Amino acid sequence: MSALEKRHDLALLLLRLAVGGLMVLHGYHKLVEQGFDPGLADVSKLLAAHGLPKALAIGVYVGEVLAPLLLIVGWLVRPAGLAVVVTMVMSIWLQFGDDWYTRTDQGGLKVELNLLYLVGALVLVLVGGGRFALPKPLPRRNAE
Repeated sequence: MSALEKRHDLALLLLRLAVGGLMVLHGYHKLVEQGFDPGLADVSKLLAAHGLPKALAIGVYVGEVLAPLLLIVGWLVRPAGLAVVVTMVMSIWLQFGDDWYTRTDQGGLKVELNLLYLVGALVLVLVGGGRFALPKPLPRRNAE
C-alpha cells in the first residue's frame, strides 16, 4: 500500500469522525436535552409550515443520531452519508428557504454550517468510508 493510499484512508476516517461526531451532537441535543417530543416540536412546525406531514420529523433522528453513529463506526457509510445529505438539504430548505444565501454580520453565509455537513457527507457517499471502515455485511445465502 502506497503512502498516498494510507493518507487517503486516514483522511476518510477523519472526515467520518468529524461529520459524524459533530452531527450526532445536534441529534443528542434534540433527543436527550430537549426530550424526544419537544426536540421534534420545532422541526414539526417547520414541516407543517411547508405543507409536509409532521411525522417526517422523525427523520431528524435518522439523520442526526443513527446515520452519524454509523459514520463514526464506519458501517454502511454510503447510506449513512446519504441520510445526512438528505437531512441537510431538508434543513436548508426548511430553515432558510430562498434566504439561504444571506450573509451574516461576520461575512459568512447563514447556511454555511449546514453546507459543511452536506458537502462532507456527500464526499463520503461518493468515495465510501475507506480502509478503516467496517466491512459491508455479507449477502445472505438462500437456505436450501
